[in-house]
Amino acid sequence: MKDEKLLLKAEHISISFGNVHALKDVSLAIKPGEIHCLAGENGRGKSTIIKIISGVYQRDSGTIEFDGKTISKITPIDAINLGIQVIYQDFSLFSNLSVAENLALNTEVASGNKFVKWKNVNKIAEEAISKINLNIDVETRVRSLSVAQKQMVAICRALMFNAKLIIMDEPTTALTRKEVDALFEIILKLKKQGIAILFISHKLNEVFEISDRFTIFRNGELVVSGDTKDLDDKKFTYYMTGREFENKTFIPENISKAPIFELKHFSKENAFSDINIQLNGGEILGITGLLDSGRTELALAMFGISPATSGEIIRNGKKVTLKNPREAIENKIAYVPEDRLSEGLFLPRSIADNIIISEIDRLTDKGKFNQNKRNDEVQHWVKEMEVKTDNPENPTTTLSGGNQQKVVLAKWLASTPEVLILNGFAVGVDLGSKHDIHLILQKLANQGMGIIIISDDLPEIIQNCSKVAVIKSGKIVNEYDAQSLDESTIINSMM
Repeated sequence: MKDEKLLLKAEHISISFGNVHALKDVSLAIKPGEIHCLAGENGRGKSTIIKIISGVYQRDSGTIEFDGKTISKITPIDAINLGIQVIYQDFSLFSNLSVAENLALNTEVASGNKFVKWKNVNKIAEEAISKINLNIDVETRVRSLSVAQKQMVAICRALMFNAKLIIMDEPTTALTRKEVDALFEIILKLKKQGIAILFISHKLNEVFEISDRFTIFRNGELVVSGDTKDLDDKKFTYYMTGREFENKTFIPENISKAPIFELKHFSKENAFSDINIQLNGGEILGITGLLDSGRTELALAMFGISPATSGEIIRNGKKVTLKNPREAIENKIAYVPEDRLSEGLFLPRSIADNIIISEIDRLTDKGKFNQNKRNDEVQHWVKEMEVKTDNPENPTTTLSGGNQQKVVLAKWLASTPEVLILNGFAVGVDLGSKHDIHLILQKLANQGMGIIIISDDLPEIIQNCSKVAVIKSGKIVNEYDAQSLDESTIINSMM
């Protein structure tokens, strides 16, 4: 790209934190009006390079040029003034303020006025949202917005400062397919305006769908950079992980003669109604739908967190009542939540403590905790789940997202469940860890466990499930054999 005009040219960038080399001689080049995907698994340096470009971190070595100017040192304010905007995963919005207040705050502060001119606030906000034709009431509190709407507000705010480069950090993590389509439409409009987008992702399908060029980091080093049209699934996976995967579609090998888990006319007011499903041992059932389809409410009810108001749960041919998670656990049902950080883990506690928490009673004999059994159990699950840690007594916060999810899974498998429910478990999990977890789930199913995967990740659903149910407006609208299923069929059913 030496002969082409570049908006950003970062070359030979290195930075260390103590003895940890976060980035080692990496380079990144972006043209004006280009959609550039920066990919890599979690903890591989993507966030670090973002913070260097935006002035949060100062590089140890290397050079940066932006819009033809060499930048020796840059602060966050400098970056904004140059036209660099970062939209982080949390969007950095004030949830207690209105959309208008969030958009006009910086302008009002910079004006030096002692009092806020509310007419100006709303006018500034209206002008901002008009840039992407966002249809939203600017007086709405941000806390009441959907994730997709918050993201659009963050984009509007970026455009207020004459952005030339907008960096989006994992922007699709919590979005449905419909919302992703809407976001990509906005990104393409920005491209036409000459605004460059640095799109951070580790989702293979998104890289191919939206980006012109790509760069991949691994272990803080540059692996490859090039045109997306020269990339394919196999190359992408290898560049990301350094491993070659054989992605086999799941084919059940050990299906039980009778169902081990059934829902009959299962309903919850204002959430879902008349749900009827059967799960045999050895099967993996996929349940998919849009974000407001009722899928999460169904997951919570199946585990007794938010019980259904009518209908039946049948376990091994017998009706059971699940009023709370303890009753679900007693019936050999386990649940892996979508939000592992707040619902699945005790983050400050050790990896070991998180693994054995579900089997405290079994490891206690006559009121005395058996430390040797505890250590053996921890070592077993760390090895079985291939949790990447040098010491299981380290805090769980030291693990990547994928390894944290392995710990959540290990915790529940230690309780020897017969039915395993996973709700959006792959959110924020990198490609390599996701592949490892898929293999574990397929192995568990072939050992006779019944598994339910609730997700809107359609490639994941098709690859790992033997049958698929689509939920829409709280009702199961279609059921499919996954062997003869494609994404377009599911999408049409969801809409």
